Amino acid sequence: MTTALVPLDTQRFPAWRQRCHAEYTADLIAAGEDPEAADRHARESLERAFPGGSVTTENAVFDLVHEVDGAVGYLWIGRDNSGDATSWWVWDVVVEPEHRGKGYGRAAMRLAEEHARGAGAKTLGLSVFGHNNAARRLYESIGFETTTVKMRKQL
Repeated sequence: MTTALVPLDTQRFPAWRQRCHAEYTADLIAAGEDPEAADRHARESLERAFPGGSVTTENAVFDLVHEVDGAVGYLWIGRDNSGDATSWWVWDVVVEPEHRGKGYGRAAMRLAEEHARGAGAKTLGLSVFGHNNAARRLYESIGFETTTVKMRKQL
């Protein structure tokens, strides 16, 4: 059974952006950021990535679609912020809870690599929240290496 990336329909983009904002805000709060700051951080990040409120060649959003199960998640991929056109980034990847544990995350990352490589990327990076152990294990199992670690202690 095959899984593919299907460009997100432009009519669905505003709802996706709203969902992405809410999920990113929640992750930032879980990581210890103040709720107001987390909301602002998420909003500003999305505004920088999608000026004018739509996808670009440098930031694309896809539905992750399985030929039998249908849409099982989404992927946001684009150039990183370094200014190097060959450095790409997985900004967000989500497999819906009811579809987790079935290999869709691994498929999404394989497809992300193919997309980035096809766009001229030489590297593909990502960030993962420290509390997301399942994602960290997946990324390590497919060859991603830790490049930085941020740590914090509540006082």
